[in-house]
Amino acid sequence: MSESRGRLGRHLVPLLVAVVFLLPLLWMVSASLRGPGLAPASTIEWLPPEATTGNYATVFELLPFGRYLLNSLTVVALAVPLTIVTASMAGFAMALLERRTRGALLVLSVALLLVPVTALWLTRFLLFNWVGLTDTLFALVVPALAGSSPLFVLIYHWTFRRASAEVFEMAHLDGAGPLGVWRRIAMPNAWPATVAVAVLTFILYWSDFISPLLYLRDQDLYTLPLGLRQLQQLDPTGWPVMMAGAVMLTVPAVLFFLIVGRLFLGERGLGRE
Repeated sequence: MSESRGRLGRHLVPLLVAVVFLLPLLWMVSASLRGPGLAPASTIEWLPPEATTGNYATVFELLPFGRYLLNSLTVVALAVPLTIVTASMAGFAMALLERRTRGALLVLSVALLLVPVTALWLTRFLLFNWVGLTDTLFALVVPALAGSSPLFVLIYHWTFRRASAEVFEMAHLDGAGPLGVWRRIAMPNAWPATVAVAVLTFILYWSDFISPLLYLRDQDLYTLPLGLRQLQQLDPTGWPVMMAGAVMLTVPAVLFFLIVGRLFLGERGLGRE
């Protein structure tokens, strides 16, 4: 009896979490199918009485959606692998430090997490403007060169600290340098951390609105979040069109999550075999 309750609990919690996240998505899709000019339904409406997909065509008429999509894909295609490399290297280096130095860096990393991001906007803008990075997509990717967030460095650090120190030491004795140990031993065993960091980094850069707003002036370089803002400015009362744009912004993120999750489950399955 207790075993069946435990099994039920293991399935019930993920189901409740899925419902919490899926309901807003379903509401957004439903709102995007309403007639032009109609406000979103005040209650949950699975399918509008006169559903139409014309709002999606309107998005393409009002915006150069393909260009904005390409810009967003370019940013995440650069930011995700750069973040994984830099954050994992920093986390691996921290894991190899002596205890006192490692503790000081951990305290510093946590302190940096507490710094509000708004405190960095002005200094970053002045710096990027001084070196000529404003109005370039590279300005959106620069944080990835430092691991994007101290949280990602800490995720890798905790992952590498859980690994056996003897494994790293044996590899070192076999003649492998720090870079070789990181590449051949540390990273293959940090697959769950890499999946988590990849998903979080994708969401961080894909949904970033403030950075493009601060650094980009050329509309040809706009990303999808800025494009969604343009929809609101063009027609503040056009809720179905804005919801259609929001759906189109959300779909790639959901697909990325599903693909990475499937790869992760496949890797775990191969590991068990």
